[in-house]
Amino acid sequence: MCGRITQHRSQVAYAHAMGWNVDDFGRHGGGSGRGPSWNVAPGTAPWLMHRFGDDGEHIDQVTWGYRPSWAAEKKIPIAINARIEKAATGPYFRSLWKSGRAIVPADGWYEWTGEKGHKQPWYIRRRDDRPMFLAAITGYRPEKEPGENTGFVIVTAAAEGGLVDVHDRRPVVFSAEDAALWMDNSLPPDQAEHLARAVALPPDVFEWYKVSTDVNRVGNNNAQLIEPIESDVATEEDDA
Repeated sequence: MCGRITQHRSQVAYAHAMGWNVDDFGRHGGGSGRGPSWNVAPGTAPWLMHRFGDDGEHIDQVTWGYRPSWAAEKKIPIAINARIEKAATGPYFRSLWKSGRAIVPADGWYEWTGEKGHKQPWYIRRRDDRPMFLAAITGYRPEKEPGENTGFVIVTAAAEGGLVDVHDRRPVVFSAEDAALWMDNSLPPDQAEHLARAVALPPDVFEWYKVSTDVNRVGNNNAQLIEPIESDVATEEDDA
């Protein structure tokens, strides 16, 4: 995890769910340069919520994927996720953790199980189907020229409960209140680490179910991709 997400709601919907003043957002938020997506892949530019620069509330399109300049020189692959166990202190992400914390708004994410060539995709979302706020870290700043060192990665933690059966990793997902705190880049790095470890939403908030292998093709993008292909929808309570 996490290699594919959905963002099929509008910028304004995510801003409203975060508790931002939608009128203010409309005046100085990001542009509306992309439509709804049920199949957002690394290397594309999904919405990223942040409070950089003037400390205003913004949603901008930012590339999913990050690599610092020194890593590019060593031909280290571009990262799309950051393990919480290493991100706060490791050299690859340490500077981003300190002052580059942001949020990826999403409606759900995909995981795959099974053997190579026969993998089954699953869709995971909140049981109440409300927007999710995924912890992210980024080198993006509005005034910077875009490049590998200005992209973002999603912060992941070890999966718990029934989610382990789908994948051993999961994104760190916050409530709106905790997401706002995460985006406060005056928060010391150690407190941000505690926040990510201690208050991420637990497995019983989510449900997960099998979906069509049509999602495997990145070019496919429609609402049918998140429709269950079996009647049973699993939750952490079902596995208890």
